[in-house]
Amino acid sequence: MPRNAPPENIPVVNEEALMSLHAVFNYGEAALWFVIALILAVRLGMKMPWRWLLPLGFAVFGVSDLIEAQTGAWWDPWWLLVMKAACVLVFLLAWRAHRRQGKAHG
Repeated sequence: MPRNAPPENIPVVNEEALMSLHAVFNYGEAALWFVIALILAVRLGMKMPWRWLLPLGFAVFGVSDLIEAQTGAWWDPWWLLVMKAACVLVFLLAWRAHRRQGKAHG
């Protein structure tokens, strides 16, 4: 056995298979975010002007996962990280608005 070869009892990881698994996972995530965006758009309606932000945030998050499937990283390019962070900010602000609305009615 050559000196740099892995031991026979340790399986060799196929990097292409891992990348395709990563891409498949990201495509699945993107589909999930698009479905959530569609459901929220239908259920929330457009009664209040800010309500379109949450479905849009989930749709943009889905787009970011499609980009991530191509780049292989959520932080590269730098603007992908900014896009994901902006979506998370929208989610947090929507959650906060929902909690405040509940306290006002409860």
